[in-house]
Amino acid sequence: MQKSYLILENGTIFEGKSFGADGEAIGEIVFTTAMTGYLETLTDPSYYGQIVVQTFPLIGNYGVIPEDFESECPHVRGYIVRDWCQEPSNFRCEGDLDTFLKQNNIVGLYGIDTRQLTKIVRESGVMNGKIVPEGSSFGLTDLRQYEIRDAVKNTTCDKEQTFKPEGEIKRRVALFDFGAKHNIGRELVKRGCEVTVVPAYTSAERVQELAPDGIMLSNGPGDPAENKEIIAELKKLIPNRIPTFGICLGHQLLALAHGAATSKLKYGHRGANQPCENTETGRVYITSQNHGYAVDTDSLPENAKALYINANDGTCEGVRYTNEPAFSVQFHPEACGGPLDTGFLFDEFVSMIDKAKERE
Repeated sequence: MQKSYLILENGTIFEGKSFGADGEAIGEIVFTTAMTGYLETLTDPSYYGQIVVQTFPLIGNYGVIPEDFESECPHVRGYIVRDWCQEPSNFRCEGDLDTFLKQNNIVGLYGIDTRQLTKIVRESGVMNGKIVPEGSSFGLTDLRQYEIRDAVKNTTCDKEQTFKPEGEIKRRVALFDFGAKHNIGRELVKRGCEVTVVPAYTSAERVQELAPDGIMLSNGPGDPAENKEIIAELKKLIPNRIPTFGICLGHQLLALAHGAATSKLKYGHRGANQPCENTETGRVYITSQNHGYAVDTDSLPENAKALYINANDGTCEGVRYTNEPAFSVQFHPEACGGPLDTGFLFDEFVSMIDKAKERE
């Protein structure tokens, strides 16, 4: 394998070996602590513009399984692992990781000390990085100028699409696609919902024309405050009192639409072992997360209550709006790679819809 290097914005250089596509890759360096679910990670639109580091040392051992993809294609800029498995084994396997990265033009790097790299990001905070093959320039100018822009615009769908349950249609949900993971729609469909996925920039008027029983705000990438046009449309929908459930970026955008603020975390929360405490019951749930921004609890309006907090750093992980049928969470209750501890939130959402329909 050809020698390849990772250059960090602070000047640190790691020497490793290349796999996946040839060439260079510049992106924001982030790490995920998940031990499984690397396919879901690679195909999660929330990683748009980022170079993902897997802290678990061996990746690719069960190969490539298209049924587990969370979007049509990967959105990561690069992929870094300690070791990758060249001979995967799984009864569902349809290919190997190296070939998958090549097919999707994703530059990979392996054989570096991912533990040391993770420590640097934890101590210094998220920074830009560049993967380059041997013989390339180690310049830092383009690296330091890199910014993730138009993330939602580059990951949302371009047209509406409707998914129906096999049995009776019990309720209809409009799902805003801010870079949605497929499993959000699947969780709603299996609960008897007809789901109409709408592009991120859909107007409030168009959503009202669909006459949904509920509104789902999906996950997605980038700085939530950048999406001023989307926030403005969500503000228009609030007075309609349509039951609403937001996840990750959807959680942040709903808070911004209510006048709250968001801020960037030092190195974000990414992985499948983030503990979140329910502020009403004191119960702690282990959750899957992937975000670099958080809602500022102190900025929440009077009609909003922090429903969940991160048990590690105390940041806001969920909000309940006390005078309207709306709530949101920062973590991922639809996490297909697990854990599945908070899947009940989808049940709470459909129950909220049903109660609203009974009052009509």
